[in-house]
Amino acid sequence: MLSLSFLSAFVVFSEHLNFTRAARALHLSQPALHVQIKKLAESLGVTLYQRRGQRLELTLDGKRVAAFGREMGERARVFLDVLRTGESREPVVLCAGEGSYLYLLGEAIRAFLASAQAPLRLLTRDRAATVDAITTGEAHVGVAPLESATDGLAVDRLTEVSQVLVMPEAHPLARKRRIMLRDLAGARLVVPDRNRPHRALIAQALLSAGVPWEAAVEANGWELMLHFVRLGVGVAVVNACCRLPRGLVARPLPELPRQVFYVIRRRGSDRSGAPGRLREMLIAHGSAWQKSAAHRMQRT
Repeated sequence: MLSLSFLSAFVVFSEHLNFTRAARALHLSQPALHVQIKKLAESLGVTLYQRRGQRLELTLDGKRVAAFGREMGERARVFLDVLRTGESREPVVLCAGEGSYLYLLGEAIRAFLASAQAPLRLLTRDRAATVDAITTGEAHVGVAPLESATDGLAVDRLTEVSQVLVMPEAHPLARKRRIMLRDLAGARLVVPDRNRPHRALIAQALLSAGVPWEAAVEANGWELMLHFVRLGVGVAVVNACCRLPRGLVARPLPELPRQVFYVIRRRGSDRSGAPGRLREMLIAHGSAWQKSAAHRMQRT
């Protein structure tokens, strides 16, 4: 028999992945929380979490159970809201990366807020954490660049973004209409740290082309990377949707692959209501960034 109280406790545990902090949030003792989660796992016949070095992480089954628990809790809150007041003010949760919020999603978010469909809660996470937030039910809708299909997720294409080289207006490469990888031989690049997918993409492309380069500085996030370029530290490869500070220009890098961004949700989740409306607005405004980007390229 599935215990709803044990399920609720597991949802809290899944948010902390730490028994001490989760027990404190639930006002339980740590041993009591251990017992509840152990009994929940036994009743379901699955392993809910595992230890990875010094940290705990949810198994795939654990993520599914957490998503189910959140969905049950949300349905209960919506039912009670409607019963008491005639409407629900349960927030819709959108999860995306910093760059997506800065450059891709502004028009859609403004449109959704203007529609007064429901309160909107925003989570800022990287690609992997965005997928996790959708998988565990922490967010209703996510936006992220995906390179392959992910089990349990339904995706809709949002937009495709090319790569550009950004440099000061006076840089020698600024005279070119487009930049080939060979043009970057000996370049000092502003790049993300080594565990970021964008760094791996650049490094692999330049290695395959036999192009030597060096990292001028490691910086995570488009804004910080562009700040260093503006200071003259080096040049940077960024998404074409980025807004450039004054004094910088962008040139296309046709040899680098385009990034495809997707709107993602849990497969089988409700496509109606406020989450469905948010998804529709994201897709409808997915290419809004291209107008300003095209204007910048023409101007420079």
